[in-house]
Amino acid sequence: MKIRAIEELLDSGGAGWKLVTEWLAEATNEIRVLERDIAKGTAALFETQVTTRSTMGAIIFHTGGILVDHAWIRILGSGSTEMQRSLPTWNQGKAFVNYGESIPFLLVADDAVGGFFALNTGGLGKDQGRMYYFAPDCLEWEPLELTYSAFLSWTFTGDLADFYQDFRWEGWKEEVLNMGADRVMSFYPLLWVDFKDLEERKRKTVSVEETWGLQMDLRDQSLSKRENENG
Repeated sequence: MKIRAIEELLDSGGAGWKLVTEWLAEATNEIRVLERDIAKGTAALFETQVTTRSTMGAIIFHTGGILVDHAWIRILGSGSTEMQRSLPTWNQGKAFVNYGESIPFLLVADDAVGGFFALNTGGLGKDQGRMYYFAPDCLEWEPLELTYSAFLSWTFTGDLADFYQDFRWEGWKEEVLNMGADRVMSFYPLLWVDFKDLEERKRKTVSVEETWGLQMDLRDQSLSKRENENG
């Protein structure tokens, strides 16, 4: 992939950010835009190699990230004191090893119970450019039939309570706000174990890194088992 200089990635017209700010003004869900550090924003934009004409590039360059619905959803930007992860650093070691490589997907957001949102860049299905959700209750990538921009709009104005109706417990707002945007809630029995009542599960906070690694390991084990069973 040809590496573009930072000057090629910066749009003087600010089209992407104008669109994002319009959506933020119209948001019906609780939103908090994390303050960016301009040096980190510039570095993250260069590492991601997207332009600020796009909504993704605008969020990376202009924000440290965006927390939606009392920090239940965390949209990755360039990182901040409240959410240390930037979009490119979070993807390194997951979607790619070295910057500049072709990637199968791009992790762009996650949620408080260990669900991950990714943009399909060819490795998740034939619908390249569409969003997927890695569901913590089944450990599968589920297509959302949304572009990245449509996904942003959905998080700002969509019915998140309906989407997460099986994953929220009494008093979740305070617990999620207090645990921080680089941690997630872990349940026991685990969410992919057939145990219906969320309120009866034990829960504790763990790092989002730990959750990603565990879920990917379990998914790989499940896929390997199925392949062996099918010969």
